[in-house]
Amino acid sequence: MNQATDIVLSRKIKDFAYSLGFDLIGIAPSRQLSEHKERIDKWLSAGMNADMGFLSRETEKRCNPAMLVEGAKSVIVAGINYYPAEQQGGNGIPVISKYAYGKDYHSVIGERLKKLLDFIITMEPAGQGKVCIDSVPILEKGWAREAGLGWIGKNSILINREKGSFIFLGELVLDIDLQYDKPFSDDLCGTCNRCMEACPTNAINNNKTIDARKCISWLTVENKNPIPEEFKAMMDNRIFGCDICQDVCPWNNNTTPHNIREFAISPELLKMSSEEWCSLSEEKYREFFSKSSVRRIKYERLMENIETLFR
Repeated sequence: MNQATDIVLSRKIKDFAYSLGFDLIGIAPSRQLSEHKERIDKWLSAGMNADMGFLSRETEKRCNPAMLVEGAKSVIVAGINYYPAEQQGGNGIPVISKYAYGKDYHSVIGERLKKLLDFIITMEPAGQGKVCIDSVPILEKGWAREAGLGWIGKNSILINREKGSFIFLGELVLDIDLQYDKPFSDDLCGTCNRCMEACPTNAINNNKTIDARKCISWLTVENKNPIPEEFKAMMDNRIFGCDICQDVCPWNNNTTPHNIREFAISPELLKMSSEEWCSLSEEKYREFFSKSSVRRIKYERLMENIETLFR
């Protein structure tokens, strides 16, 4: 393709992505993100991935999209705001992370990216591509920065100047040339350390990485063992995931609620009292969370988290 064709195709891709409900869309040229490799290796060597062994596998692939799609030329990064209009919790009520309020983001993002890929292939039938979400070994936040969508905050989360950080990301790796956006070169966190100061377990390092062994998200989701005694008083009623570092970020002060139907919290779940959480039946668990990210932990583990913090 020539440059004019690349521009037209890229514009059509972005317009279609927005029509699917994506709030952010950027395109970067595929390359090896080798500048991230040393930091990842040091983080892994220090054991900060806790027992998440999957993060230590395929580190080369994480930095090289050509290992995901042969002849990769472009990485499209799409983002959807998931900040809710209403939030559960307060008054001593068990809290789940905002990302788990509605349908599992993997399926919501994946379905939309598949439609976007199908749309692209109708225009470029010889093209090949792969849908990527965080279950695929790819440096999502690094590619979001490459595609001009924002910068990586001190809490290691991507921050967009207009949309804040409550953003789900997904990628398409393509063997098609496109028009590319400029990487986001600024770091707009400046001297602000609110996320680091607010983290009750001091899990945020000073190099934009997280010590998962201390992180409430890991302690309540990926952790296979009981929550350590030393952290119980620091959990802030959180039984699945954590949003503290995002809640205090100034870039989220003007975040507008999402309009994605699948991410909406059910009215019944929104209004649940502490007593109702503590007596949650397995039937109700399946009703509320059969399509939610909360299903990543089984009913027994969720109730163990609740019992650890509330009984």
